[in-house]
Amino acid sequence: MAAVKSAEDDGAFSSRIINIVFVILLLDLLGFTLILPLLPSILDHYAQTEDVVYQSLQSVVDFFREAVGIPMEKKYNSVLFGGLIGSLFSLLQFLCSPITGAVSDYYGRRPLLILTTVGLMSSYAVWAISRSFSMFLLFRVIGGICKGNVSLCTAIVADLPCPRARNRGMAMIGIAFSLGFTVGPLMGAYFALSSRSDQVFYQTPALLALAFSAADLLFIWLMLPETLTKDSKASSSGFGDSSDLLNPLSLFHFSAVTRREGPPLKERIQKLQVLGLVYFSYLFLFSGVEFTLSFLTHQRFHFTSMQQGKMFFFIGIMMALVQGGYARRIKPGHHIKAVRMAIIALIPAFLLIGLSWDTNMLYLGLALYSFAAAIVVPCLSTIVSDYGSASQKGTVMGILRSLGALARALGPVVSSSVYWLAGAETCFILSSAAFFIPLALLSIARRLKED
Repeated sequence: MAAVKSAEDDGAFSSRIINIVFVILLLDLLGFTLILPLLPSILDHYAQTEDVVYQSLQSVVDFFREAVGIPMEKKYNSVLFGGLIGSLFSLLQFLCSPITGAVSDYYGRRPLLILTTVGLMSSYAVWAISRSFSMFLLFRVIGGICKGNVSLCTAIVADLPCPRARNRGMAMIGIAFSLGFTVGPLMGAYFALSSRSDQVFYQTPALLALAFSAADLLFIWLMLPETLTKDSKASSSGFGDSSDLLNPLSLFHFSAVTRREGPPLKERIQKLQVLGLVYFSYLFLFSGVEFTLSFLTHQRFHFTSMQQGKMFFFIGIMMALVQGGYARRIKPGHHIKAVRMAIIALIPAFLLIGLSWDTNMLYLGLALYSFAAAIVVPCLSTIVSDYGSASQKGTVMGILRSLGALARALGPVVSSSVYWLAGAETCFILSSAAFFIPLALLSIARRLKED
């Protein structure tokens, strides 16, 4: 009877934590995504000010544009410049995510979440008062360094004792992403349009992002308990060799985990390393084609910014439906099978998108694309959350997040180069074929036995 009551208490605690994490991440992502539809206009605004830093970065974009043969067009320049800033953000995440996760294993999730949220608030404050491109870039740099909420939230879910609860928690994180990236950009565009004539057009969205971040901080302070118990916290010597958290090869080998765990089962750590490669290769290919999608729809279908917005709204809604209806119900032990099915779906998806001759064919491809996007990252996160001891979950999830950030920094550069050097069809066909790489890695992971 006591065991049943204990299980019920654990279930209630897990449900409460999952709901709290969902709200924390949704508030965080609403603030983060407000800028997305405004970025081209912000870049155009700073281009007219003849800012020295802007002109220096523009020369880098021009060099890349000329090297790969991208036409000199305002639309493409905005996409490329936005991609450059996005790559900077991702590289900072690549460097900081493992450190944030490892520190949370020592001090706890709650203090680190409070610290990173305060950092994000300061970045949005800088954005709100920025009147030069240098200040705007500082806002992105601070944000890239402090954007630890996602890896910390996944670590909190990984702390939950029940595999079924962890699965549901990772799916809810996916739903928060879908809703945030669907609603946030719409709010950003609306509040930019409704700004007063005496304001810079991005000031109201910046202040709204600051308000979301402040609400997030208050919610964390009042509602979030510490999920890492005293017995589970890493010792002060647990940080090990700092190069394990900074060296890319060490990150791919999850060295920070294996050194602290002692001599783990060889097959178990090999499987973790293979899953890391699956995550990296998937996001490298996916983020690359995601970036070139704007090129294709503008070049082939002459989509306006509004039509682009509607397309991404469709993707967000589809992802939310899949995550809410299917992903959160995947049974423990079936995640690799679900990831495999989702990646297989991307092969025809990218062929349909790359070879599309009308919008119906394009949206059919986007539907398959949305299905895969809703499944792969939450499921891989759930699988990886099983690895490492209780005092290493933050490190494990931080390294995984770091590998994803590196993939998102490199993928768009490679994919856009192939797009303009070889053509849209070739780019999407090659990307479709390349998904056999993560599929082959998944097969290796399935064959590795851990006991």
